[in-house]
Amino acid sequence: MPNVYDFDKTIVYPDSGAAFFQFCLRRHPGLLRYLPLSIAALLRFVVKHRRSAPFKAEYYRYLRGLPDLHGEVRLFWQTKADELLKPWYLKQMRPDDIIVSCSAEFFLRPLCEQLGVRLVATHVDTETGRLEGFSCYGAEKARRLQEDFGDVEIDEFYSDSLTDAPLAAMAKRAYLVKGDERKPWPGK
Repeated sequence: MPNVYDFDKTIVYPDSGAAFFQFCLRRHPGLLRYLPLSIAALLRFVVKHRRSAPFKAEYYRYLRGLPDLHGEVRLFWQTKADELLKPWYLKQMRPDDIIVSCSAEFFLRPLCEQLGVRLVATHVDTETGRLEGFSCYGAEKARRLQEDFGDVEIDEFYSDSLTDAPLAAMAKRAYLVKGDERKPWPGK
């Protein structure tokens, strides 16, 4: 039985998408032109409680300004993985692990291949920034995990967010992660 992990703030310290955007801004200052659009989209999302798909499409608009997106993603993980990945995860990582994340698949795939683990994530059109299907969030994570891996039995599940309760319910054991601390999932 595999262990299943959320990604951002669970097995890496920051929101990795924001860290990647900052990385790209430093390397390509021209991306600053997309910053007002991203901030405006974030404010609309927070104030109006919009669904995440339109927000993500507006946020990912900056991808159009990168000359080699996939090269930037590879470089990001080559230079940042050691500082972003939590040591406790690296110590217990197994080849049958599955990462299930709301983050973009194009962004996490190179790291997962490097680590030798499997991935379920949000599909994003890298040309337009639009989501292909639903954001891999909440109950959608559980649905997508079953779609990709069938009736998988989860040994242990780790997440920093209670919105991942559907995956926690599928696991024999589940843990809520805060920083490097892992506590049993509330009510599990």
